[in-house]
Amino acid sequence: MRTWEHYEHTADIGVRGYGSTLEEAFEAVALGLFDVMVDVRKVEPRECREVEVEEEDLEALLYSFLEELLVLHDMEGLVFGDVRVRIEKRENGYRLKAKACGEVLDYEKHEPKEEVKAITYHDMRIEKLPDGRWMAQFVPDL
Repeated sequence: MRTWEHYEHTADIGVRGYGSTLEEAFEAVALGLFDVMVDVRKVEPRECREVEVEEEDLEALLYSFLEELLVLHDMEGLVFGDVRVRIEKRENGYRLKAKACGEVLDYEKHEPKEEVKAITYHDMRIEKLPDGRWMAQFVPDL
């Protein structure tokens, strides 16, 4: 089951996602990212976008994935409330394919919070926890 939380980090806010699989942790941290910006529980899956990225390590994969979602937000005004991820280990790294569903930002409906300027590697960690769950985290630039 995927869940996320925000944690305090100096002058910013961190985003941490958990899942029973690596894919679920990536999904959860993406939802946590959008929950920094809006109330994701109010986002309906009216439009979907496909995202595909390839990188040589998991941290770069997470960065590129979140950056693609943020670009869709910036370019099309979309906010996402559902994200499904598939990660494939390849000979020279990883490939991620995702389907993100949401709708155009509505200021009255979605209750905007913070604007995320950029994805960063700051405090980025991806690890399998002792209880078997996966965790992915980072601190966005607000």
